[in-house]
Amino acid sequence: MAPLPTAGVGLHIDNPASLLERCFAERRDQTVANPSLTCRAVAFSRYRGDWLGVIITPWFMDLFLLPGGGDLWGDIPAGQRRYVELPGGTVSFMAADDPMIGPYQHSPLVAPVSALPDMAAALKLAHEVMRGICGEASSATTATADPEAQPVVAADRETNSRRGFLRRLAGKR
Repeated sequence: MAPLPTAGVGLHIDNPASLLERCFAERRDQTVANPSLTCRAVAFSRYRGDWLGVIITPWFMDLFLLPGGGDLWGDIPAGQRRYVELPGGTVSFMAADDPMIGPYQHSPLVAPVSALPDMAAALKLAHEVMRGICGEASSATTATADPEAQPVVAADRETNSRRGFLRRLAGKR
């Protein structure tokens, strides 16, 4: 396991996607809710200087925020909640700290993950979440941060609204 960068306590200079994948793949003590899922960091990119992306595991699917030296991150104690304004709406993040990852904040996306039919559906949903949460603001960084990330295309106001985002998550267009 590569150590965290030394530019600050828990500060991630490089894209943390591979670190997150390794960290969660090594955790075998979790109850597997969906054996068709694997540990995958999806669409991680810098947003306002910090790292934002989706983590898929056999036991959860969450939006993750990690400190990258930007202005999106806000230090709060583990177990505390904070609300972050993003283009797609306000997201509630819970703070956590991990010896391998450092401090991070996460927001559950799918509960339970057993509702996801397979990894392809989970990946599609992860990309939709990132487009819905970050909107057009993520298009420039997503293209270089994750080779599988789908480019964000301009859409009408309803598609980028919070209502449109929630309708897509519910499977309604």
